Amino acid sequence: MKPGKVLLLVVMAAASLAYAQTAAPLVLARTVPLPSVTGKFDHFAFDAAGDRLFIAATGNHSVEVIDLKVDKVEQSITGLGKPHGLAWVAATGSLYVADGSLAELQVYKGKPLALAGRIKLSDDADDMVYDEVHHLLFVGHGGGDAAKVAVVDTERFTLVANLAVATHPEALDIDAGSRRVFANIADSKEVAVIDTASKAISAHWKLTRAEDNVPMAFDATHNLLYVACRTPGTVIAMDAATGKELASLPAASGADDLFYDAALGRVYVIAASGKVDAYQVDKVRTLRALGVLHTAPGAKTALFVPSQALLYVGVPGVAGRPAEVRAYATVKSEATR
Repeated sequence: MKPGKVLLLVVMAAASLAYAQTAAPLVLARTVPLPSVTGKFDHFAFDAAGDRLFIAATGNHSVEVIDLKVDKVEQSITGLGKPHGLAWVAATGSLYVADGSLAELQVYKGKPLALAGRIKLSDDADDMVYDEVHHLLFVGHGGGDAAKVAVVDTERFTLVANLAVATHPEALDIDAGSRRVFANIADSKEVAVIDTASKAISAHWKLTRAEDNVPMAFDATHNLLYVACRTPGTVIAMDAATGKELASLPAASGADDLFYDAALGRVYVIAASGKVDAYQVDKVRTLRALGVLHTAPGAKTALFVPSQALLYVGVPGVAGRPAEVRAYATVKSEATR
């Protein structure tokens, strides 16, 4: 074979390999325009029975309720301060909203949704996770000496415990099988482990590979906890039984959301830089980078809905571009077929 042809084949093979490593594992399926919404988004929630998406439009001081059957806003809950965390409890048809500037947890019920109660918390009430078995809601709030994880009985809508943590709690997730809630405590570079039976903190897992740990997700299949850090941009796989750091890879800067896709064995890290990093989890519980999806600057929060195999990403409005929600569908790669 002539040298020129050999060189061409080498270049083509390298290009093919580069494409396989960087091709986006998600593709845009559709968009939902939000022309009346301004500012940043925070967390989302999903109503499976009603096929509705709830979005904390923090900069707009509202929660937007989207009817996904027609991809239109069904209701805008206004008059809020800074809505951050959301949780939908299907059994009671209740939407819970953690409001950071009003420093409270609110519950909305009915059609349309209307305020049905509120519990006073500390400033910067943030992310939350629901224990469906025991009807408990865990809500991170406060900072400094006031940093807590509130435990709320959703059946009675009462505060049953307020667990002190070192600094402001960021993301929370739950391992329902072992009755534990994990809380990212970013400023102290640790994960606090909460025993939901005793309603007490049972362990503190210090991070060594990176810091500013904001989003997280639990993987029951591999018994792993995925934590994304901002300094430097890193995703870490931790043993969910011991807290040992098993693997880590670079991630985009400004990570703010993270999800595990059990069907494909993937991790998605959403960052404010306008990127979604995807990783494959293998049988020996290590991570491999799959590719990067480019969204839009400031698109830092999302929700992965496993039943739809869709990742909903909130894109803030900027000059000349209205706010919208983009729905990205998962794409199987050779590694997951």
